Amino acid sequence: MNGSAKTTIEGQQSLKRTLGLFDSTMLVAGSMIGSGIFIVSAEVMRDVGGAGYMMLLWGMAGVITLIAALSYGELAAMMPKAGGQYIYLRESYNRMTGFLYGWTIFFVVQTGVAAAVAIAFARFTGVLVPWVSPSNVLFSVGFNITSQDLLAVSVVVFLTWVNLQGVKSGKLVQGVFTVAKIWALLAIIVVGVWAGYGSGYWPLNMEHAWDAFRTTTRAGHTEGVFMEPLKGWQLLGVLGCALVGPLFASEAWNNITYTAGEVINPRKNIPLSLFLGTLTVTVLYLLVNVAYLMLLPAQGNPDAPDVIGRGIMFAADDRVGTAAFATVFGDAAVAVIAVLIMVSTFGACNALILAGARLYYAMAKDGLFLSRAGQINDRGVPGFALVAQCVWTCLLCLTGTYSALIAYAIFAQLIFYILTVGGVLLLRRKKPHEYRPYKAFGYPVLPVVYMLLAAGICVSLLIYRPATSWPGVVIVLLGAPVYVWINRKNVNLQKPK
Repeated sequence: MNGSAKTTIEGQQSLKRTLGLFDSTMLVAGSMIGSGIFIVSAEVMRDVGGAGYMMLLWGMAGVITLIAALSYGELAAMMPKAGGQYIYLRESYNRMTGFLYGWTIFFVVQTGVAAAVAIAFARFTGVLVPWVSPSNVLFSVGFNITSQDLLAVSVVVFLTWVNLQGVKSGKLVQGVFTVAKIWALLAIIVVGVWAGYGSGYWPLNMEHAWDAFRTTTRAGHTEGVFMEPLKGWQLLGVLGCALVGPLFASEAWNNITYTAGEVINPRKNIPLSLFLGTLTVTVLYLLVNVAYLMLLPAQGNPDAPDVIGRGIMFAADDRVGTAAFATVFGDAAVAVIAVLIMVSTFGACNALILAGARLYYAMAKDGLFLSRAGQINDRGVPGFALVAQCVWTCLLCLTGTYSALIAYAIFAQLIFYILTVGGVLLLRRKKPHEYRPYKAFGYPVLPVVYMLLAAGICVSLLIYRPATSWPGVVIVLLGAPVYVWINRKNVNLQKPK
């Protein structure tokens, strides 16, 4: 028997605790940092107009994420078990709520985001290797499979194989790539502030920082763009929708909770890693946006011939990072930022693959997922769960359905976050004497503030983006009859013959 797995009294292998505080923090930060920080600011700027609002939204996303992470810390310290948020929802509410979360995570969120990140890796690889392209169709099987799709699938398969070798292999990749991208972001900040210090764009951007308007392009319009002033309730609604981008760029911080069964001293290290990881990324994201605002004007024109004229708002293909550093490195910026995004997305994809399988493992232990997913391989990891996740993620990569699924799932994810933070309040009443080595900071005010803010964003999405919000609800509810069927099947199996 391989020594990487712990053996229980019954002779069954179980997960071994090998992730320390550094590993856990790298998993939190590495899960969060993907390609969003290099792209999202352009869309935010088009939505809200002023640089001040853009910085406000990135700051709010960080604060909201941090409040949620501190609340999750209490639940993680109470229930340091593999499965994390699935366990919290099951214990706070019922098995069905936990199942609906796991259902959404497997079919949409974890696998969809992993597919999107893998495709992003392939897309930016194409900057350096032109053969990798969405237009390079290799063959067709009812839908076209391109060289970009093939590379994305190869990344998912390779990282799954790495994680099948044991948690030590997965955490090594995670540590190396997360440290690399943190240093890369620090380099972007230093170079951006140094090179942009005398450019004059920062004071220019701050002069109109609080001008609120939504910018759209108008075909045939003589000025290229149409700016709609925003004020009052409309401004609040648009800010709520625009906040989704920065929030999504900070997503997946809760992945560490899925791996609780492998964290050393989880009652201490999980809450601490949630705090350290989310705070680190929040500060980095804010400073990167400061660098952008020092290198480029916030507003611009989509028809301008250069990166300065286009500004942050209309950076080519929304690649703000590339546009900003083109002012420093010229054409070489394209390759530099492409490499940084490749490093970032590779590490993020590994984190998603490593963590997700532990959630399905916990569900299988409860009889709510394929039973084989609850088994540990001879390397001490849930091998079947990793393979099942890999297969579905690859299908999403090849069919291209991941982008729509993610758009639909954003609303559902917010609902589950609200429910989970609400679980802190609920369990304080249901289980007042439960051992809580860590208690949510600012309880009950901050958890309630988080729930209200997240609920406000949900309302904004329902009003301004109904086409993607309501399908998210439908995806979650589709899991209800599946749960009823599985539960009935389990009851029948347990009946004496």
